[in-house]
Amino acid sequence: MDLSIVVPVYNESPNLRPLYAEVVAALAGTSLGYELLLVDDGSADDSFAVARELALADPRVRVIRLRRNFGQTAAMAAGFDAARGDVIVPMDGDLQNDPADIPRLLAKIDDGFDVVSGWRKDRRDRLFSRRLPSVLANRLISRMTGVHLHDYGCTLKAYRREVLSQINLYGEMHRFVPALASQVGANVAELPVNHRPRLAGASKYGIDRTLRVILDLITVKFMLKYSTRPMQLFGKWGIWIFAGGTFSGMATLYMKWFDGLPMNRNPLLILTAFLLFSGVQLVVMGLLGEIVTRTYHETQDKPIYIVRDRVNFD
Repeated sequence: MDLSIVVPVYNESPNLRPLYAEVVAALAGTSLGYELLLVDDGSADDSFAVARELALADPRVRVIRLRRNFGQTAAMAAGFDAARGDVIVPMDGDLQNDPADIPRLLAKIDDGFDVVSGWRKDRRDRLFSRRLPSVLANRLISRMTGVHLHDYGCTLKAYRREVLSQINLYGEMHRFVPALASQVGANVAELPVNHRPRLAGASKYGIDRTLRVILDLITVKFMLKYSTRPMQLFGKWGIWIFAGGTFSGMATLYMKWFDGLPMNRNPLLILTAFLLFSGVQLVVMGLLGEIVTRTYHETQDKPIYIVRDRVNFD
């Protein structure tokens, strides 16, 4: 299997048949062996029925139905785990991503890159609620991760299978896969792709997602720099804070011995106690982090989704 196309689906029944037709048309001129994985993330409409109909008519279409709505990251992880292709291409199910861009992404992969990220250069979304927050978020993510991309939020990307096998997805982490892939030595490229206005259905994501992305960005920053050495983060700050407490304590003693200021009337005594205890706590947190890190790397991870049905998985 050369290619797996993974499409998370949540209440997108009007778009599934046109999406299938466009994927088939985009790859008709190639000799690629491919599969189209539709992951129904607990849709309340008849998305699963439409996807199942497509799968029964074409064995290249495979369907996963999750038991409830787990979110886009979990749905994407389910598709990645089931994918059989050497290259995996995720894309949205709302037809805003153009399947005609898939061969261009694959050509970039053939140039020697491990990850090719789509860039919606002419994005067809609302300015203040979608495009402006996205620009600010992309600049922040690029600065914090060191992997500079114009559009982390574009779902249309291409990954070599061996890169994704090294990455576990949680929270809203699917948008950070290029940065996480760089941690395992992947070569990352960016390619402008076509972005189209939504014609059917409604967007499932709003401005409230920004907070979740920021929280996950903090996690990604930690994973990129300190995931295998948490003591270097907590211990470093713990030592500096403990040193500050020591200096404050020496100042307190100096004031007592040379200025005659009683220690119980000196506010620096409280500061000294606070800094010393905080420093010790941070060092202990670093030690606990080291234990958790070793446990994480030495045990088998549990999946973040539960599958209800599968089609064409025999």
